[in-house]
Amino acid sequence: MAVGKNKRLTKSKKGSRKKAVDPFLKKEWYKLVAPSIFAVKDCGRTLITKTQGTKIASDYLKGRIVEVSLADLNKNEALAWRKVRLCVEDVQGYNCLLNFHGMDMTRDKLCSLIRKKQSIIEGSVDVRTTDGYVVRMFCIAFTRPQENQIKNTCYIKSAQARAIRAKMTATMTELGTKGDLKSLVKELITAPIGDNIAKDASSIFPVKDCYIRKVKVLKKPKFDVTELMEWHSADEKVADTGKPVEAKKEENLVAGSGGRL
Repeated sequence: MAVGKNKRLTKSKKGSRKKAVDPFLKKEWYKLVAPSIFAVKDCGRTLITKTQGTKIASDYLKGRIVEVSLADLNKNEALAWRKVRLCVEDVQGYNCLLNFHGMDMTRDKLCSLIRKKQSIIEGSVDVRTTDGYVVRMFCIAFTRPQENQIKNTCYIKSAQARAIRAKMTATMTELGTKGDLKSLVKELITAPIGDNIAKDASSIFPVKDCYIRKVKVLKKPKFDVTELMEWHSADEKVADTGKPVEAKKEENLVAGSGGRL
């Protein structure tokens, strides 16, 4: 049949065009709550589609990974080169409780350390914490010229590199196995672990710019709400016992005199 004969063929079907709906009307914001070991608890917001039927919003939030700068978490701009990865473990109301998932360095910081005429030493080790987490830690260090050195280069021999790598792995293994994950993260954030490794390795070859480059959580124990709440509970403050009071000096009295000497 020709198009010109039947006018209905040129018209579109009824209801084929859907009304344009703003997709953000179906979304809602959730607050990201960082563990109590960091100075800032409120570290951002995340977006998720509202609960509809069998699709529950909290189920889709669990397991979501967020990456935050340590400078924002600890209010210290000197730590801007350190990135912390946090994982959403539980959702309470509109709060997403986060847990430690990993740590890394920014690319610009790593590129600023790499130069010519020096060697790079890298080491990695898998450790198991006392609370059941399996963590892989990576360490990096760079050689430096010795004192009063005339030669331009400071390349290292393979045997010396193996010896320094053994010291790296020994230090990281001791650090990871002596406590739980919370204590390990505190050590990684605050303690100068890289400086200690560089000091130990100086007897083999002078080393500079030693850092724990990356930390990855490989395995986690079974989810426990009480353990997660320990991460988010404030550290117990030491009870104020006050200042010590000096003991009163005994006064010498004469028995039966009724007065003081």
